[in-house]
Amino acid sequence: MPFPGFAKVNFVAKTLVIAEKPSVGRDLASALPGTFDKSEGYLESADYVITWAVGHLLTLWEPEDYDERFKKWRTADLPIVPEEFKLKPRDGKSKKQLNLIHKLMKREDVERIVNACDAGREGELIFKYVLESSGVEKPVERLWINSMTKQAITEGFGQLRPDEQLRPLERAARSRSEADWLVGMNATRAATLKGRAWVGGVVSLGRVQTPTLAMMVAREREIQAFVPAPYWLVHGTFEAPSRAGYAGLWFEGEETRIWNAEGAPGGERADAIAAKVRGKDGRVASVERKEQTERSPLLYDLTSLQREANRLFGFSARRTLQAAQSLYEDKKAITYPRTSSRFLSGDMVSLLKPTAETLLPISEYAPFARYVLELEQLPLGRVVNDARVSDHHAIIPTDVEHDVDTFSPDERRAFDLVAKRFLAVFHPPARYQRTTVVTEVEEETFRTRGKITIEAGWRGVYGVEPDDPSRAEEEDGESGELPKLEEGMTVRCADAQVEAKETKAPPRYTEATLLSAMETAGKRIEDEELREAMKENGLGTPATRAEIIETLIRREYIDRIAKELAPTPKGLQVITMLEAHPLTSPDLTGDWEKRLTDIEHGNGDREAFMRDIEGFTRSTVEQIASLDKEKLRPERAELGLCPRCGAETGEIIRENSRAYGCTSWKSREEAGCGFVIWKRVAGRTLTPEIARQLLEEGRTRDVLSGFRSRAGKPFRARLVLNDGKVEFEFPQRAATGAGASSSGD
Repeated sequence: MPFPGFAKVNFVAKTLVIAEKPSVGRDLASALPGTFDKSEGYLESADYVITWAVGHLLTLWEPEDYDERFKKWRTADLPIVPEEFKLKPRDGKSKKQLNLIHKLMKREDVERIVNACDAGREGELIFKYVLESSGVEKPVERLWINSMTKQAITEGFGQLRPDEQLRPLERAARSRSEADWLVGMNATRAATLKGRAWVGGVVSLGRVQTPTLAMMVAREREIQAFVPAPYWLVHGTFEAPSRAGYAGLWFEGEETRIWNAEGAPGGERADAIAAKVRGKDGRVASVERKEQTERSPLLYDLTSLQREANRLFGFSARRTLQAAQSLYEDKKAITYPRTSSRFLSGDMVSLLKPTAETLLPISEYAPFARYVLELEQLPLGRVVNDARVSDHHAIIPTDVEHDVDTFSPDERRAFDLVAKRFLAVFHPPARYQRTTVVTEVEEETFRTRGKITIEAGWRGVYGVEPDDPSRAEEEDGESGELPKLEEGMTVRCADAQVEAKETKAPPRYTEATLLSAMETAGKRIEDEELREAMKENGLGTPATRAEIIETLIRREYIDRIAKELAPTPKGLQVITMLEAHPLTSPDLTGDWEKRLTDIEHGNGDREAFMRDIEGFTRSTVEQIASLDKEKLRPERAELGLCPRCGAETGEIIRENSRAYGCTSWKSREEAGCGFVIWKRVAGRTLTPEIARQLLEEGRTRDVLSGFRSRAGKPFRARLVLNDGKVEFEFPQRAATGAGASSSGD
């Protein structure tokens, strides 16, 4: 019975749906029943109210929000460990939308709330922060979908998940956010207080970004320390009785390269071998033919898609993610991209042929889609695996019509990768016949390898596609079809040539190889199946790795040089300052990521994880605070008298953070004589030793690697100091025997 004096109010109970962004809110409205009216910040029908966040509306408090004294950075105040983490709006625009969402949540006619934010860790956190800040206690359900098609949305609303099922995901999301705050905030303050004068400005550190930077610095040091070693190859050209020719590469045991040995220069030995066999008869010592098969790669997860797009198109990880996200949200063309799985779940088998059918109208996919549709039984062994699918399955096309003409160039390329991989996994393995011939002349042996494609199999989907350069056989390349050769057959060595080469420095990371290294916490694992098993121990997640790379670039710790990524002098100095500190360890951070994944799946203890993070934070602050400031001081090399003015003034060349310059420089107004050698030249950092050689000898003693042209091509050169300017001197291709010297690039 209503209270006296109050009229009974009748209203229709409504469901409030909270999406992550306006575009998703509009897509949900188009799939739900009823007509929606548009209001500022939300849409409303008879049964639903749909509103949205705009990414993260709330962020954790800054230290000074907890206590004014933290505005001033002091080592004595560290570590800062809040008893309870609190939230605040990110900015004025976020506060306005947050207030609107709170108002809608508190409406009397809203009886339940649906969390329709992105179906992942960050989406869960965005919603739970909003819910926590509202103080509202109403029933909550979770929309969990893998594609943004109308059918998927409709089915998702028919199978809403209870909020309790997502509590482990929420715990993992909160743990990640709070761990990053504790480690990043405290380590950054401690390191900045200790090393700001030497690194220059704020020394930003983080749970994931610092070990990622450390991997890149380790690689750069390998490159800087690399000394090329010369070696020689002997190439033979042979004539069979049929007059058909074929080539072979000299070998001894398993080695094809001839190295310098004590008292026996490799070049002389190579010349002697070439002269010994040239024009002589020999015999075919052995012919071995083997049939080999190559299976299709697995379906894409986000990281493998980003790697492939970087390798083929030079896309950054962020650019690939943006294209994939747009294909998912706007074009409804692919399934959820921020996934770490490369398999599908068993309940999707019935959708596979309908999905292939949507590719039939697209001419370049039609024959391969038709092949899949005509299969009586799809080969699912490496496609469906419920144990390898947690929240989201691999990225595949959606089962709706695709109007590829409306796609942007980036979207078209990303979709092409996804569509072709989807079709390829249902095609048979590629079959090859590999032939290895050993030819013997004057007791010297030459190896010839041929490869013939018997059945293109899945490779037919890709037409003619170059092999991955990282997998190509560099010294002993394969030819195509060989002439008919039989064991014991007499052949003639028509010619023999010597090729002089040098070993190459380890390559810098590209975004593709860095993503691979992050996925396995720095361990070099080429095998696709083993890489899958290592995923849970990687640095960051598929959804966050692109942003980690961009953060390192924004903070001027690394540079993007064409396709390569290289640490800057500032990045090198940060890792030099920390050296073997556990914060630089990819293994430790990989273990933390595994624990977060365990929490997400209900197998980990959030409280124990946060206790360990707090302990690590305390020890990190103590270790950084105990560093000897004098040891932190970078040794600024003094390289002798200035060649321009030193004889008259006594001024010297001294290293600073960006260059090796004359000490006559005081400021822009008092620039002195202006002599300077910049530390970064064509993408390579010049060490004090290189600068010293330029000053004392006018040139570097060795040809240096690691340079990049403006077009992004790698090159090697000697540096020369010419009238106070650093210039390049390119190595001559010196002839050796019948061959020529190569720079190795």
